[in-house]
Amino acid sequence: MKARDFDEKFDQGEDVTSDLDLSQARRRNQEPRRVNVDFPAWMIESLDREAKRLGVTRQSIIKIWIAEMLEQKVS
Repeated sequence: MKARDFDEKFDQGEDVTSDLDLSQARRRNQEPRRVNVDFPAWMIESLDREAKRLGVTRQSIIKIWIAEMLEQKVS
């Protein structure tokens, strides 16, 4: 499909997603970056207990809690 045809289809409000190759699509600022943080043993034990209770990994509970705190700060 030529760009002109694609633009026209888009401008007319038609669904163009079937014309896109989304296999390589990425969301901006969503690439994982590694961060090392040292926690005291008691904190790791508490994190592990809570993660087990919720049925998630330690990394997941840390991400969830940090995301919740950041959302509160932005709101």
